[in-house]
Amino acid sequence: MNKLFDITTLGQLKQTDYKSRSVKEELRENLISQLQNKEGGFEGIIGFEDTVIPDLQTAILSRHNILLLGLRGQAKTRIARLMVNLLDEYVPYIAGSELFDDPLAPISWYGHNAVETQGDDTPIAWVHRSERYTEKLATPDVTVADLIGDVDPIKAATLKLTYSDERVIHFGLIPRAHRGIFVINELPDLQARIQVSLFNILQEKDIQIRGFKLRLPLDLQFVFTANPEDYTNRGSIVTPLKDRIESQILTHYPRTVEISRQITQQEALLTAEQRTAVEADSMVKDLVEQIAFEARNSEYIDKKSGVSARLTISAYENLISNAERRMIINGEKNTFVRICDFLGVIPAITGKIELVYEGELEGPAKVANILIGKAIKTMLLQFFPDPEKAKKGKKASSYNEVVGWFASGNSLSVLDDLPLAEYKKTLNSVAGLKELVKQHHPRLSENQQLLLMEFVLHGLAEYSQLNKGFLDNGFAFSDMFDSLFNMQPDEDEDLDDDRY
Repeated sequence: MNKLFDITTLGQLKQTDYKSRSVKEELRENLISQLQNKEGGFEGIIGFEDTVIPDLQTAILSRHNILLLGLRGQAKTRIARLMVNLLDEYVPYIAGSELFDDPLAPISWYGHNAVETQGDDTPIAWVHRSERYTEKLATPDVTVADLIGDVDPIKAATLKLTYSDERVIHFGLIPRAHRGIFVINELPDLQARIQVSLFNILQEKDIQIRGFKLRLPLDLQFVFTANPEDYTNRGSIVTPLKDRIESQILTHYPRTVEISRQITQQEALLTAEQRTAVEADSMVKDLVEQIAFEARNSEYIDKKSGVSARLTISAYENLISNAERRMIINGEKNTFVRICDFLGVIPAITGKIELVYEGELEGPAKVANILIGKAIKTMLLQFFPDPEKAKKGKKASSYNEVVGWFASGNSLSVLDDLPLAEYKKTLNSVAGLKELVKQHHPRLSENQQLLLMEFVLHGLAEYSQLNKGFLDNGFAFSDMFDSLFNMQPDEDEDLDDDRY
């Protein structure tokens, strides 16, 4: 590394084996080395190993500009940022050049002039790959001047130059990204007339600024990200621009709960105290992921908008924090996540789902509760027999004693701030509940046993064998038929949760 920085002039650089390469050649050759050495690449991207990443590598080998097309929360921007790791760690440039001119192939007036006037004494510097990445979020107020450049009258007056001189141009983001990766996020949000200004850069490699026909052979790797244009009312990618982007790669959501869980656990920002003091069983981790899967198939949620992976990340963070809050209030040194802690997940869901008309009628909080309930119903079958089949079967259902306890007129409230001793006492008061869990899962810790005991109550409610009411800080369980017969005509539905 130090040897690189010892090279400070063009003459010294010529004495090395350095050769000019385009950025696309650089990416291609470094990718080839990575593949030959069986090295990783795109670390932190989970679930795309057999789909998106091979397509991306193919596009890089083909030296293509790339469009990553997919719904929100599908790691499009992260993939683009990780492409930087395929660049050389350091490359030389003419010192003082705002376009990071290659010393052996300058393109700007400054670069040409420096080499012509100073020859082998032209000073050079080294730029790290992290500085060769430029990202722009497309918004309706982006202008051609922002992206490409404009004439700077102040520069013209200061340098006493005419407007016909190339030096009066103030270059925009794209020329300043020369020899690097340039990313435009949410491309459809860019106005059509601004998209048109990219045509020449992508194809003919020249730019036009206020009457200047400036031949500026920019060396760029373009990466664009977008939602499928049919899924947005904000705009679309103009067809000629789409035609000039050689590779379009489709991204997708995690295809299994296991992959989704890996992403959440990798991305969730938890403190060291939360990780050590709050125990989260694998079942509740999977339950968080199942909520997102239910949301993506829900009739209340706009499938065209998608359900971001950020939903499960935020939900898991809230889940841990809700348990931590109870631990702090009760003066406990540690705790574990309970099903009632999923009340704290609701705010993480309501802000990340786009409701269709039917969902708007229900309300976001009610839809969130429905999603949590469906996730519990789906996952119950992974741990216990199907309550509906057990009820219809010839043998006595293993749920009979639990359901019978509520049918005898008993009810139960599980609050999310109960100390461990009270929580344990409350669940153990239900006849047959502990025995049911032990029957199907005999080798559990006490915390896991209590978690599954509460889980069974929620599961039975989802299968309409118990009634579940929503309290401000928990849930109330009672007999299904008793609650139906005692319901007043003007009573609101249980799911109308006033907390949100």
